[in-house]
Amino acid sequence: MARDLCLIRHCLGIVTRIECEVRPLADGRGLWTLLCAAGMNAAQPSAIKAQGPFHGPLQAEGVLAAIASNLIDQGYRVCPDPAIWRLHLQAELRRQQAEHGRHLGDCQFRPET
Repeated sequence: MARDLCLIRHCLGIVTRIECEVRPLADGRGLWTLLCAAGMNAAQPSAIKAQGPFHGPLQAEGVLAAIASNLIDQGYRVCPDPAIWRLHLQAELRRQQAEHGRHLGDCQFRPET
């Protein structure tokens, strides 16, 4: 399974686009995330979402495959054009990594309580 995917759908003269990427989190623990951006083709994305973290790339790729299958059933088609929202997804990945890093040290150990 590919680690990135671009899908488009033509409907009533409007072209919608969805770009997805499976990327590793930089925490060194083998966690991966699935990032998706959606919106009108040739415009800024109107939504950016992330799912995960997943334990390994195969788990994240499986979720990507399921999402792609569902979208193809809804009339989307694989688009061979290059990704146009890669920077938006990279920014979301950085946000996810910062959020994930904050939660790693959130627990407190108090054996006396």
